Amino acid sequence: MQETMLLNYQFQKSSQASKGCLVFIHGLFGDMNNLGVIARAFAEDYDILRLDLRNHGRSFHSPQMNYELMAQDVQAVLKTLNLAKCTVIGHSMGGKTAMKLADIAPDLIEQLIVIDIAPIAYPLNRHNTFFAGLFAVKAAGSTSRQAAKEVMAEHITDEGVQQFMLKAFDPESPDRFRFNLSGLKDQYAHLMDWQPVKVELPTLFIKGALSDYIQEKDTASILAQFPQAKSFVVSNADHWVHAEKPDAVVRAIQRVLTP
Repeated sequence: MQETMLLNYQFQKSSQASKGCLVFIHGLFGDMNNLGVIARAFAEDYDILRLDLRNHGRSFHSPQMNYELMAQDVQAVLKTLNLAKCTVIGHSMGGKTAMKLADIAPDLIEQLIVIDIAPIAYPLNRHNTFFAGLFAVKAAGSTSRQAAKEVMAEHITDEGVQQFMLKAFDPESPDRFRFNLSGLKDQYAHLMDWQPVKVELPTLFIKGALSDYIQEKDTASILAQFPQAKSFVVSNADHWVHAEKPDAVVRAIQRVLTP
């Protein structure tokens, strides 16, 4: 059954005559602030919509989570705000949500920008160490970010990933994080899965050169589902390309926004 609750979102009108609306959708374990640096680069000329997907940030928690439901959640926000012909920009899980949104509501979207994710199914062990570290924090009942970091570090060695996860640390939450940790683990197979779509809208795929989320072998799948797809590779960047090389991502987006 489709949830009736609306996602938590922030809508900002441009300070100039608006050139349109840009919708930003974060990835797994994230929230609306993850793409904030990119969004701010366009806030003067474009209306900006940022939102927390279900089970993330300050949006509602749900035992059900798949791309059909998440796309419907975003569609409901767009309709509430009377938005159409938006450019939707999504990273990772948010990119898949954007792709599914374009499939079910193409009338609301002008073009897509997908950051470092392909329209394919991924292995179910990709985030094992992440979940191990997060559940260790929950089991320890950590009450401070520092304590949580020390526990997490036993499983997650990358400092950048630790800091990313700690942005959502919430000692008042039973899971110790604002995102629905237990729900995400339970629904993880749906998040790694993908059902093929056919979208005729202009679509830009931005890839981090050091990331393995989009590979050469995925090209056929991308073009079969997104015939108007183009690509842009950001050198010396991994999966969180928008955080590592924001200027390059902004330039790539500017290219497709400017006729």
